[in-house]
Amino acid sequence: MTIIGFDFGTKSIGVAVGQSITGTASILKALKAQDGIPNWNVVEQLLKEWQPERVVVGLPLNMDGTEQPLTQRAKKFGNRLHGRFNVPVDFQDERLTSTAAREALFEREGYRGLEKGKVDSAAALLIVEDYLRSQ
Repeated sequence: MTIIGFDFGTKSIGVAVGQSITGTASILKALKAQDGIPNWNVVEQLLKEWQPERVVVGLPLNMDGTEQPLTQRAKKFGNRLHGRFNVPVDFQDERLTSTAAREALFEREGYRGLEKGKVDSAAALLIVEDYLRSQ
């Protein structure tokens, strides 16, 4: 099964694609967003290219598991994906994925690796891999 994962953000939305057979994911180019809204044509192209059976959207939660202001916006993004493209959408807890992504990128590439889009897509990769492990 092919899965596309999104790390929702208001300026940048990280993207990764994963396979349930291998349990691994790969980073794709992050999408630019304006106040959390991507270019839906680019999203459509992405979905046509990869033809995922499922989409996973990272759910930003506080450390105690409660919702934060961005949580509802991520849910709205996921609901729009489902409504526009009729693809099943699941949500995955994304606590600490951006921190882990920053650490891994810094370790490999130094400060050059900390570009916003790279961090967001690396976080999306972790979201997809966490989702695959939980299935």
